[in-house]
Amino acid sequence: MAEFEETRFFKIRPDKENETRSLILKVYAALEEKGHNPVSQIAGYLLSGDPTYITSHNNARSLVRKVERDEILEELIRAYVASNRR
Repeated sequence: MAEFEETRFFKIRPDKENETRSLILKVYAALEEKGHNPVSQIAGYLLSGDPTYITSHNNARSLVRKVERDEILEELIRAYVASNRR
């Protein structure tokens, strides 16, 4: 039980943040161009790990697999909090 009492820390490199941000925007645009709901499709991918939620249009499926899903989630949370802080 003691192993679950301490907080673990997760950190990604700043250059990885920029790469992840760019990737999200490219994948979002590709999904939008194909007429998909980008938010739903990206959420499906993040929850399941199944890359078929992401279109292959503009190489988006290959792009999204270049970074780990946890890195995408971290960037999404960072952007959400930054835009909603008061």
